[in-house]
This record gives sequence, C-alpha cells and structure tokens, in this order.
Amino acid sequence: MAEKVEDLSLPTAVMVRLVKDALPDGVNIAKEARAAISKAASVFVLYATTCANTIAVSAKRKTLTASDVFQALEEMEFEEFIPKLKEDLIAFKREQKGKKEAAAESKRRKSELQSSEDSAPEAKKQKTDDSNEDTKENDDSIDES
Repeated sequence: MAEKVEDLSLPTAVMVRLVKDALPDGVNIAKEARAAISKAASVFVLYATTCANTIAVSAKRKTLTASDVFQALEEMEFEEFIPKLKEDLIAFKREQKGKKEAAAESKRRKSELQSSEDSAPEAKKQKTDDSNEDTKENDDSIDES
C-alpha cells in the first residue's frame, strides 16, 4: 500500500479522456484544472473504497462486493448515482458472460478441430496398413506362381 495519499493517483490519460468526454467540444481545460480533477477523483475513489471496506469488515468479510460499494455511496450521500451504476453493472455482467460464452465456444470448436485432425492421421495410417497387407498378399501370390 502507498505511504501517502499523494502517491495514489489515477492515470492521467484516463482522466484527460473522461474530462474531455464530459465537456462540450471546443472547451479547453487548463493543466492545473486537470490535476485538480485528477486529485479529486483519486480522493473520491479512496474514500468510497474505505467506506465500502468498512461495510465489508462490519459484515466480517474480506472481499468488497458491489453491494458494499452501493451502500457506501448511500452513506456518502451519492445515492442518485446508484440506479445508473446498477444498470451499468448489469450491462457489464452481460457483456462478460457473452465474452465467456464466446471463448468457451471457440475453445470447443478448436478442440473439435484438433480431435478431427488427430483422428485423420490414424485413419490414414490404418489405410496405409491395409494397403501394405494387400501388397503383401499380392507378393505372396506372385511367389506361389
């Protein structure tokens, strides 16, 4: 864990992108304003995390859950954000489920393809063995003549 709060900050590129997306086109933001917003966002995240952790600890858990975060937002008096955050969480879970299912399907197809490739050489080998036996029989019949 960091020694000081100043050591903890969100990535500058992410913060700049968020700020630019929130502002109308053509609005510039001074370097000092970007730094102030970044620092405020970092403090907010730390405070929300601390509140959520307090809730988890009081429930005798070591893992923070989404409900801990929502409850922390209520305690911080940011309850107006909760409905939108819940919608976003549902969308995120749906997206993750879709990705997981797509990865499983891809893995299944790859496995099927691999197993069909593995069985093909054996069928070819068996065919070659059968051809060798036919040739051997033909060789035996030649010797008898």
